[in-house]
Amino acid sequence: MLLLCLGLMACTPTPAPEFFGATRTQVSRDGRSYVVYHTPKRVEVIRQGYARRGEHQAIRATMINLIPHVTGCTLVASTLQGDSGEMRGNIRC
Repeated sequence: MLLLCLGLMACTPTPAPEFFGATRTQVSRDGRSYVVYHTPKRVEVIRQGYARRGEHQAIRATMINLIPHVTGCTLVASTLQGDSGEMRGNIRC
C-alpha cells in the first residue's frame, strides 16, 4: 500500500516551495494537461506527460499563453524562466 501511495504522489505535479498554498488550476490544451499555480505576483506552469523531440517549442508557447488565461494577469516576459516542462515568472494584475 505504501508503494502505491508513493507511486501516485510521483504522478502529481508538485509546485516549487514558493507556490505552496497558491491557487491551483488544471487545464488541458491541444491534448496535453498543465497545472498552473499562481499568487498575486508569481506564476508557475507545469506540463504533465511526455513530450517528444520537436514538440517543445509549441508546448512552451502554449504554456505562456495559458498564463493570462488562467490568472487574468499579464506575464512580465523578462522574468520568465524554465522550459517546456516547468516555467515560472512574475505577473502583473
